[in-house]
Amino acid sequence: MANLSQPEAINLAAGQNPPPEQQLQDHLDDHAFSFSPITLKKLPHLSDYLQDLRPAGPNPLDHNPFFHPSDGFYVNTSDIVLRQVACRLSPSGTIASPSHHLAYIRAGPRKQIFFDHCATRAAIVTCGGLCPGMNTVIRELVVGLWDLYGVRQIYGIKAGYRGFYSIHPIELNPKMVHNWHRRGGTVLETSRGGFDLTKIVDAIENHGFNQVYIIGGDGTMRGAVKIFEEVRRRKLKVGVTGIPKTVDNDVGIIDRSFGFQTAVEMAEQAIHAAHVEAESAVNGIGLVKLMGRSTGHIALHATLSSRDVDCCLIPETEFYLEGKGGLLEFLEQRLKERGHAVVVVAEGAGQDLIRRTTAQKEERDESGNMVFLDVGAWLKTELKKWWDREHPHELFTVKYIDPTYMIRAVPANATDNLYCTLVAHSAIHGLMAGYSGFVTGPINANHAYIPLADVAQARNEVNIKDHKWEWVRSITNQPDFVKSKQNSA
Repeated sequence: MANLSQPEAINLAAGQNPPPEQQLQDHLDDHAFSFSPITLKKLPHLSDYLQDLRPAGPNPLDHNPFFHPSDGFYVNTSDIVLRQVACRLSPSGTIASPSHHLAYIRAGPRKQIFFDHCATRAAIVTCGGLCPGMNTVIRELVVGLWDLYGVRQIYGIKAGYRGFYSIHPIELNPKMVHNWHRRGGTVLETSRGGFDLTKIVDAIENHGFNQVYIIGGDGTMRGAVKIFEEVRRRKLKVGVTGIPKTVDNDVGIIDRSFGFQTAVEMAEQAIHAAHVEAESAVNGIGLVKLMGRSTGHIALHATLSSRDVDCCLIPETEFYLEGKGGLLEFLEQRLKERGHAVVVVAEGAGQDLIRRTTAQKEERDESGNMVFLDVGAWLKTELKKWWDREHPHELFTVKYIDPTYMIRAVPANATDNLYCTLVAHSAIHGLMAGYSGFVTGPINANHAYIPLADVAQARNEVNIKDHKWEWVRSITNQPDFVKSKQNSA
């Protein structure tokens, strides 16, 4: 909570009070306001545990023919990025905030660096599932290290975390990675699981790596936290940074993760195909299942950009099939009115409605996540059973589209490619400055360094109480399943 500086009472004649908005504006016309003290999140630095660490020298960008550093070019410790920039002012001059004011160190090049380019050995690894932009990040890490800082010892770790201790690293250079940004997937290959902390850090030490760039999702980031902590425990001069990769956009704190906008673009194409199929059939339903285990960001944004969706189902809100206000009643009305309908469902939605065997309840993937059943295939079956029961002699078609692997495998679009360059270069600048145990990403459109542990614990779920979700419901006109369910109880 912060107060306006030097608050002044507003004397108003009885019966002549202007509206609160005017009172506030009149107050602000003559007074500045300030925030309460800001809490700057401490960022780990190699000097925290290496007492004799000294800067290696000035930033080589001083002598780079393509850069002309001037005042303000280099970032210093006084440059910060606020976690929250929007707030509400009350007529009394107070600032209401849902939490205390947090700030993070701004990302960017520093005037002094702690790694000599001749002694720097960098390792780059990709973990988890595929995501548009992975190859772009790898390419930009290699090119950035090579061209900006003169690093010549850059290595790729193949097959995810297990590659540290089971596969010999491959040397990377700008010529090798030149066209990687045009390719989907990851040329370094990836895998889930294989996390053995002791073997990984032993391999880092044995190979002489002193910079480690880890690209992956939330599970990978939790592993990166452990690697950083073990490196610090052993007092190794090794910088560790994480670059969040998740198509679902479920990593918290940062605005978005790379690949998300490409995923939404591809998802919209799948929705368009489903709409064409549904519209071309008698009583046709186009059903599209999109990625989103715990969050429905892709489904939400694709629905908003498409405008052809009649119902969007996401993990953050419940839905039900039978009864008043249920999905089946809604779809029947839609088919009567328009003759077709399009339903978008995130993979994590409705998992509580699908019957599971005891074995299925216990099943986990290699990353330790619960294995989800195919909500799209289940919903398609349920829709067909419903129609056969209620309208046995009428035509009905469900066209089910699951574009998951098509979306994951495509190259990044132009916007995500630019994002990948910024996040890769920010990561390089951070490690070169001696920071470690951090993630780089945009906060309110400004790139910042965030402690790895904070990002590994944070989640970015769809807020079903904000304007964006209400916008979805206004476009689809779908029922508020939770409210209807409570009312029917």
